[in-house]
Amino acid sequence: MMLVFARKSRAVEKCRLSVGSARAAALAVFTCLALPAFTQTPSNYPQSSGQVIYLRSTNLEGQTTTTVGPAAASTGGQMVNAPVAVNAERQAVTFTGFDMDVHLRPAEQYIAARARVTVRNTGAAPLAHVPLQISSSLSWERIRVSGRDVAYTVATLNSDADHTGQLHEAAVPLPQPLAPGATLQLDVTYAGKIAPNAQRLTAIGTPDDAALHSDWDGIGVEFTGLRGFGNVVWYPVASVPALLGNGAQLFDEIGRQKLRAEGARFQLRLTVEFPQDATPTVALINGHPAPLAVTGGGAGVPGVATADYQASTLGFESPNLFLAVRKPEKMTNATLWTLPADEAAVPAWATAASTVTPFLQDWMGDQPRSQLTIIDLPDPLDAPFESGALLAMAVGQASPEQLDSVMAHALTHAWMDSPRAWLNEGVADFMGTLWIEKNDGRAEALESLEASRTALAIAEPSSPGESAGQPLGQAYSPIYYRTKAAYVLWMLRDLVGDAALSSVFRAYNPAQDQIASDQIMSNLPSSQPGEFENLVRRASPGKNLDWFFADWVDADKGLPDLTISKVYSEPAEAGATLVGVTIANSGYAAAEVPVTVRTALTSVTQRMLIPAQGEITQRILVQGAPTKVLVNDGGVPETEASVHVTTLGNPAAGSSSQNSMP
Repeated sequence: MMLVFARKSRAVEKCRLSVGSARAAALAVFTCLALPAFTQTPSNYPQSSGQVIYLRSTNLEGQTTTTVGPAAASTGGQMVNAPVAVNAERQAVTFTGFDMDVHLRPAEQYIAARARVTVRNTGAAPLAHVPLQISSSLSWERIRVSGRDVAYTVATLNSDADHTGQLHEAAVPLPQPLAPGATLQLDVTYAGKIAPNAQRLTAIGTPDDAALHSDWDGIGVEFTGLRGFGNVVWYPVASVPALLGNGAQLFDEIGRQKLRAEGARFQLRLTVEFPQDATPTVALINGHPAPLAVTGGGAGVPGVATADYQASTLGFESPNLFLAVRKPEKMTNATLWTLPADEAAVPAWATAASTVTPFLQDWMGDQPRSQLTIIDLPDPLDAPFESGALLAMAVGQASPEQLDSVMAHALTHAWMDSPRAWLNEGVADFMGTLWIEKNDGRAEALESLEASRTALAIAEPSSPGESAGQPLGQAYSPIYYRTKAAYVLWMLRDLVGDAALSSVFRAYNPAQDQIASDQIMSNLPSSQPGEFENLVRRASPGKNLDWFFADWVDADKGLPDLTISKVYSEPAEAGATLVGVTIANSGYAAAEVPVTVRTALTSVTQRMLIPAQGEITQRILVQGAPTKVLVNDGGVPETEASVHVTTLGNPAAGSSSQNSMP
């Protein structure tokens, strides 16, 4: 799901590679990839003149009332007008295993699936029934518990987690309540058609063309793309109904679903019936290539293709499925599956991969942990999507600078395959900004971070007592696990140095960084430092980093709020001046920032650790009379401006600080 504006088709333009600079390309493409942020519903958005299919409303408890019209799909089970489940029950269901058989008939846009799902009750009360949801374009056919068929009810929920704007929720009664902490396996079958559908976007006034370029999920002969929860719910879930236009409700729910499924075992057997002369050449399951075994498919003979995706552990991701007729093109550490019309652009993409690879090798190690897979989307205007080391994006001509920026971010996922969202996503954003620094300087790199700082400051709690916020290890909002994570990595770099941080990236082993299964399924923070944190400490012997991890990773204490409260100076020997700088921090997170004193002749920079809710004075010796004091250069995010400048007209008298960008 991508950025779409309700009134104008600007999102498609923003997510294309035709942006004006390398820095803008990195921001536009990967902000769109990372932050599915639609505008809130305007009060005067255009009303559709077509037939009303359904009406929807959501009360304060999050329960949805639905009037189903003739376009709603028929389902198995007994249809009911009101849902049986409540939000507390939906939040208590955590999936720990998916064992799926999926059958596709692309010519009919049809999917039939059998899923044996294992769920755990992570709530505080026993569950008398289990709520299961799929897209409203699909129909429940059969549900079995403990080897026996059960009679279940089905309600239609309004939720924009699916591109249709609705989900079919089955309330599955249990022979005995599922106790807190207990697990249960259910055997379910469902089927239906999945075609591109932008109903949730057109309902809030998005133009049809722009909406369909965002919600392109569907099953087709040449291309099948099912991005999962937040785009199309093609596998069973249990979620709280969430609507676009209601703040960040939907996007937070997408993150919560990824976090709750983290650590679940997932396996899938795929069977595809394809028409003659349309043999699929690539299948991707959860971003990983799945070799296809093909039978038939010649002239006049329909064919069958199968793939077996062995059991793996889900990271912070929505299960996704891609199937397409594409031609593979090998590149450095990547494979690009392209359409014939886009083959002319392949050499430029290959050059970008070769250009960026040495930079990533210097930072991350000689070899990536996996290969990047790029799949060419059907339409040049289709919005990009990424999931780990998969990038689904229209392959087109672009400048070398633009493609290099895209590759710097995307290829990082091939090196950093972490189960922790703030590392998997944050390191990719961090390396993207380092690429900007390499080509355009530190100021430009920090400016790219500054573009998202205001949104982060708004999201952060004003104090730990007001809200627990989102500690990075349990973050479910992109503004945390991408923007804040990138800032945290910049801060670590300034604290320990490039060589130490690079050694951490090289030594990092994702298998050692798995949070214990019971903690994952219970959404509890790890009681022990993660592998990454331990590596940072070992790479920086003698340096106290406890305050940093306590304030910035293990807990969410908001952002610091610094002020230059006093500057004074006194003459020293040989024309030098001793300058005293007092810095106050009214925030609840400590921060180590650079403090620079400039004179007409030179400048001196020292780093100062400013405690939370505290004040500290540093004395700096400079040659000549001080003219300016600068605190923070944008590398540490603050609630207000992240650069503070005090101009000294009369150094002996001191001066107040000005919060501004230089």
